[in-house]
Amino acid sequence: MRFLNDQVPNHDLTYSDVFMVPQRSAVGSRLDVDLATNDGSGTTTPIVVANMTAVAGRRMAETVARRGGLAVIPQDIPLDVVTEVISWVKQRHLVHDTAITLEPTSTVGDAINLLPKRAHNAVIVIDEHRRPLGLVTDADCAGVDRFTQLSEVMSTDLLTVSAATDPKEAFGTLHDFRHYLAPVVDAEGSLVGVLTRTGALRATLYQPAVDSAGQLRVAAAVGINGDVASKATDLLRAGADVLVIDTAHGHQEKMLSALRKVRALDPGVPIVAGNVVTAEGTRDLIAAGADIVKVGVGPGAMCTTRMMTAVGRPQFSAVLECAAAARELGRSVWADGGVRYPRDVALGLAAGASNVMIGSWFAGTYESPGDVTRDAQGRLYKESFGMASARAVRLRTADDSPFDRARKALFEEGISSGRMYLDPERPSVEDLIDDIVAGVRSSMTYAGATTLAEFFERATVGVQSTAGFSEGKPLDTSW
Repeated sequence: MRFLNDQVPNHDLTYSDVFMVPQRSAVGSRLDVDLATNDGSGTTTPIVVANMTAVAGRRMAETVARRGGLAVIPQDIPLDVVTEVISWVKQRHLVHDTAITLEPTSTVGDAINLLPKRAHNAVIVIDEHRRPLGLVTDADCAGVDRFTQLSEVMSTDLLTVSAATDPKEAFGTLHDFRHYLAPVVDAEGSLVGVLTRTGALRATLYQPAVDSAGQLRVAAAVGINGDVASKATDLLRAGADVLVIDTAHGHQEKMLSALRKVRALDPGVPIVAGNVVTAEGTRDLIAAGADIVKVGVGPGAMCTTRMMTAVGRPQFSAVLECAAAARELGRSVWADGGVRYPRDVALGLAAGASNVMIGSWFAGTYESPGDVTRDAQGRLYKESFGMASARAVRLRTADDSPFDRARKALFEEGISSGRMYLDPERPSVEDLIDDIVAGVRSSMTYAGATTLAEFFERATVGVQSTAGFSEGKPLDTSW
């Protein structure tokens, strides 16, 4: 990457401070672009879901991995739960989505509670042999008593698709019969999943992130306190494909010590460590054993670190410097935080990151762990919170004495709670990934790049004013 006219600014930059300049390009189509990374994480789409309790759960991990990304299960989750989550994700299908299922005697209230858990907006009613009997959607539940049994409201006009059906063929079948969704069944007619028209299309456009056994990939985080080596061993035994050693201030002795201990295990999977914002911090973490360094202090939507402590650094400059230091040592960085638009993902990659981490933006989707809530105006939202907030600290210190918990709770840095509204037009994380990937692919064609490595080499970036950034925003109403 170079700056326009080689004019390197003498101050640090955020993503909003910069823009990309188009270059002469021989790339004829966005579909000619390869988004696979080479940092060992196995992602085929350069997106990592941040290890935030309000964002990364099993539904998120399954869905994102199916579209080539990677989710990091947070460090606050009990080991038995993490083990169950990893096992569950590994058992998911690479094409069709996991179905929400209920019995005919289940109630409309049961369905209403479960429908927001999946973007396909359907409950499959099954018999004792898991054979599909009917389909229930939001529309079927509208204006119906919550105690009504599903057998009375379900649609029995079912179109099923064989699990062996090619996605392109499945799309044609759904299109021809004017169905948006079909239960997927095995040879015995038992339900094994759900496939939508859009899901069938996506299966032809995305390459899942899979391990050597062909199963979906998932990462897990561990903190720097306690017996880190033992915790890391447990996560490896559970099947984590990437280990993330995580703390807000990554450039400290406890992190370096934890890294050395985990590296001594010879884990056989990439070790990610952070967070830092300087070349020195990057080099130190790599020297201690990190394969990938997580970059970013304070840019997150739920983070008040900079306002509370004055500590941090504008994200674009932090990624640019840390990526250069990592590249000299044959390692990589992940850009963690500060992403608000698809352009920010493209800029993080142009600055040299191999993957871009996204947190709160993904909290407002069906796949995040939280429950959907409706505000006074009827808009749907989920709660998000920072990992240094009172809520996160309370979870992380559950085993401490009441006195110690109370002391630590006085010093939270993150926002305790924030509303992340679901976009009515794009309520799923897959919708957001579509937007991000479309933007990044287009950005790469503007740069004349077909791979992420070429993108970094060819990207030209300029510095803009606040007015320049505002000029690039579309208007939803006339002026």
